[in-house]
Amino acid sequence: MTDTTELPDEVARELDLLAKRYRRAGGVGMQLLNLIGGSAEGLIERLPDAIRKRLDDTTETALTVAMRAAHSSRRAVPDQPDWLNVAVTTAMGAAGGFGGLPSAMAELPVTTTVLLRTIQGVAVEYGFDPEAENVQFDCIRVFAAAGPLGAGEGSDLAFLASRMALRGSSVQTLIAKVAPRLATVLGQKLAAQTVPVLGAVAGAATNYAYTSYYHEMAHVHFGLRKLAIEADVSHDTLVMGLRERVQRRPLKKAEPADGAPQG
Repeated sequence: MTDTTELPDEVARELDLLAKRYRRAGGVGMQLLNLIGGSAEGLIERLPDAIRKRLDDTTETALTVAMRAAHSSRRAVPDQPDWLNVAVTTAMGAAGGFGGLPSAMAELPVTTTVLLRTIQGVAVEYGFDPEAENVQFDCIRVFAAAGPLGAGEGSDLAFLASRMALRGSSVQTLIAKVAPRLATVLGQKLAAQTVPVLGAVAGAATNYAYTSYYHEMAHVHFGLRKLAIEADVSHDTLVMGLRERVQRRPLKKAEPADGAPQG
């Protein structure tokens, strides 16, 4: 089945709900940009040259450490409610932003770990085993989406449709592959946390936006995976259906003609 107009009603309804989550994920980024001013593209330029030059290495290290910590912590700490994850990362963002770039750098791997745990928790909600390597791959892929300050619908929809050809590769290989893209995402986060004057407020808002974004994107990603299995519909067809819904704009109500009753 490739024609999305022939999807069963229950599948169409699930796609409608996932499209709402997708739009909600993008909304938090705009709120953050309005707070800190400027554009997503200009944020990276605020970082010192020395930091920008080693963003890829810093990101790969942070993600490697976070993946190990998130994976091992599952044995000791159960998944937390969504509101608590948001509260914890928001508080950490405030602390990171309060001390400027040095404290934001120190906070980065900790927040990265919590974000990965959040993504893993969503995978569990949909019945996937976070111990399975393919699910670990998916968690990293979710984290490598464009981010709340990313380029918009096109980049995230492309991420959902992508198939990374890494047969026989390790999680570490995948981390190395996605690190350059994720470096831009986390570089924007670091820069946003160092906005002059706002400090802790910008740090808290940044982590709130990132946690909310990845939580919603994880629901979209694993929701599509589960739907493909249960409805026996190809993943590509579902992504196509999601794209149509995301890009579809609601019709505006027509203005009443002059003299017409307005009810």
